Amino acid sequence: MPEGDTVWLTARRLHEALAGRVLTAADLRVPALATTGLAGRRVLDVTPRGKHLLTRLEGGATLHSHLRMDGSWHVYAPGERWRGGPQWQVRAVLATAERVAVGYRLPVLELLPTSEEHTVVGHLGPDPLGPDWDPHEAVRRMLSQPDRAVGEALLDQRNLAGVGNVYKCELCFLRGVSPWTPVGQVRAPDRMAALAARLLRANRERVGHVTTGDTRRGRTHWVYGRAGLPCLRCGTPVLRAGPGGGTGGGPGGPGGVTGGPPDVERVTYWCPRCQPGPAPAGDA
Repeated sequence: MPEGDTVWLTARRLHEALAGRVLTAADLRVPALATTGLAGRRVLDVTPRGKHLLTRLEGGATLHSHLRMDGSWHVYAPGERWRGGPQWQVRAVLATAERVAVGYRLPVLELLPTSEEHTVVGHLGPDPLGPDWDPHEAVRRMLSQPDRAVGEALLDQRNLAGVGNVYKCELCFLRGVSPWTPVGQVRAPDRMAALAARLLRANRERVGHVTTGDTRRGRTHWVYGRAGLPCLRCGTPVLRAGPGGGTGGGPGGPGGVTGGPPDVERVTYWCPRCQPGPAPAGDA
């Protein structure tokens, strides 16, 4: 699932392409919106909120989309070949005289009054990339369940919006805590919230995420995606655990729910030496 910085960059590109321009065509390819007519309306802005995208139109309407695991928006010049996937995966087309925005595999696409945006994003916590960012409120929300694992608390969008699995793993490594440490036992949780904001802001204008400061292939992350490889800090093999608690040292090791496909969104990577503390059942 895209992190908040990826969604922020998507929103900026859509805003640059569409904001202030009149839609010459709008094709929403989901049953509930198939007959909706948006052509002739001016796009006011495209705003990110955590992992949500809000495309606001004149007349008080907002097109709400969420990318989840594999959705994406692409921007093309009129007449340019679309390259985001086959036609049957297209869920939305928003065209102006200058640009065409195409949404692929969007699992969430709905039109609602702008005055009711709170019904889809009002539950979210402070957004490190938004004007409402309040680290103290984010920490307060996380500590409201002090016995919850810090990894889970970081992923809960009601605590702080925009942190996904990549940053969950990297934040826990950088702060030297096991992802299964109760959040109430994490030292200086305010520093973790501040670091989350710093990482998201540092990466928001690039494709991909760099948490090590090293942009070379295979060295952009401390632990994420590095199962079985030596920790970049201490050399200990990085471990990997799935939502069911199984662990493995390599990409082919356990890590999924028994009897089903791996839940890659929730796979956790960590260094057992650099991140002392609780570990999932089955960890050696």
